[in-house]
Amino acid sequence: YAILSGLVGSEMCIRDRQMTSWKLVEEWNHMGKWNKTSFVLLWGWLSLLLFSPYLIESGTTGDLSGVVGKYDNKEVIEEMNIIARGIYYIGDLNCHQLSHRSYSYNDNQMSFCARDTGIFLGLVIGFMYASRKRTVLTLPLVIAALIPIGLDGTIQLLTDYESTNPKRLITGLIAGAVTGVAIKIIADSLDNK
Repeated sequence: YAILSGLVGSEMCIRDRQMTSWKLVEEWNHMGKWNKTSFVLLWGWLSLLLFSPYLIESGTTGDLSGVVGKYDNKEVIEEMNIIARGIYYIGDLNCHQLSHRSYSYNDNQMSFCARDTGIFLGLVIGFMYASRKRTVLTLPLVIAALIPIGLDGTIQLLTDYESTNPKRLITGLIAGAVTGVAIKIIADSLDNK
């Protein structure tokens, strides 16, 4: 009996997964063009960002530390393949890329710092959350979500305090999640026009 019920349970799990796949396809077909566009852009950008250190040979980047708004690492970036070059170029112009404030893997520094990575991850999480639940953003909620990133960054700027990468990632994640919810609300309003 135990073996039979285990087999039936396994069969039901497989059937449930198949139903879930069809449900995802059905949900995709009901999404408006702005929601689809936002979904693809957010997931696409996050995927490129997270996998960028694997798009180049191990040990290619070295220390990318620089300043925001300046193309600091041209000699390193110009040697990359076109996809990695684009991602690292955008990161170089829009992020300080300080090595001690960035994650590294595949012996390559990521194209954005830990806080920016948290923001991009939060955008996807917030968008996906708002896709599942009807969410209302209020000004107090937005302010509450921005307080951690504002405090962590400002205290670090004005004092000797040095934040940690996990704190940077989490504060970015919180701010990004609220922004992701806002993107979903905007996409819904555009699709309903």
